[in-house]
Amino acid sequence: MPASVDVLVRGAGPVGCALAAALRDSRLKIAVLERGTSAASFRPIALSYASRLILERLGVWQRLAVTPIETIHVSERGAFGQARLDAADARVPALGYVADYAGLTRALRGSVADLVSPHEMPARCVVHAEGSTADASEKRYAQDAVVGVVSVDPAAGHAAHERFTADGPLALLPFGGRYALVWSARPERAAALAAAPEAEFLAELAAAAGGRPGRPIACESRSVQPLVLRVSPTRIAQREVFIGNAAQTLHPVAGQGLNLGLRDAWDLAATLRDAADPGDAATLARYAARRRLDAAATIRVTDFLASGFLGSNKALHAARGAALMALDLFPPAKRFFARRMIYGPSALP
Repeated sequence: MPASVDVLVRGAGPVGCALAAALRDSRLKIAVLERGTSAASFRPIALSYASRLILERLGVWQRLAVTPIETIHVSERGAFGQARLDAADARVPALGYVADYAGLTRALRGSVADLVSPHEMPARCVVHAEGSTADASEKRYAQDAVVGVVSVDPAAGHAAHERFTADGPLALLPFGGRYALVWSARPERAAALAAAPEAEFLAELAAAAGGRPGRPIACESRSVQPLVLRVSPTRIAQREVFIGNAAQTLHPVAGQGLNLGLRDAWDLAATLRDAADPGDAATLARYAARRRLDAAATIRVTDFLASGFLGSNKALHAARGAALMALDLFPPAKRFFARRMIYGPSALP
């Protein structure tokens, strides 16, 4: 490992390793600083089709075990409106793919294993890919997420289900014939659901999810994750860049956080690849300008979906149902929404 590098990536998670992989064939000297390992609890992730394209170009896609999402059913508990998004709406082979976060991390880290170091070193540009800045704004949602793997009868196919409830959104993502569960609820309710006997938990889940996903018959790896929106006030500083969770941490509704981070990494690699000085202020400013629209729009949409469907007010309930029905009946709107969630506001990466 060299005594100094051009780009030091702080954080060996998926976003940091994706950046290192995208830059490894450039003339820049790269190192990835491993900040320590986290607990290996199950964490489902939804990768967009755009993320698949990035991972294919990095040479790691074929190493992943994924389940494609061909259809997404969106509904609200107790409301008449619902919407169905199909891969054909967005003109892609799949709307997304479900994987285990740990498996993605292993694949990406393996592709840059020779660049990983446990030691700090001087660098012309430091990229923060994990953690958060001290001055980041933070919004703690009145929800925690219960995650797990749910077996159903009949077995899950390739359809995902996004169900809005008075407590928060409930997502069931196809995962190898089962569903990866992300169920947002008030912290005290989330804790009770995670600790409940399995039969009681499955009954609560069946009532909340409705009959479309099938009958829940077992749930493994239940745990609780706190939910927060955390946004850094800037993406750049003097010879520093913030990407992924160091720039923004999002609510898991719509599965946008990691996908946004991978787009951060891809765009930063494109900006730095041919830069004479990767830490030059003008170079970093170009990167920040390039990411501004995608980040701001994705943060706003995710925050709205996390907060805008809460509560049981009858008038709002009816309005939300009407909005879902309108989305379902207007193909151009479905296509726009689906492609926006896949690619962000920009063209194919």
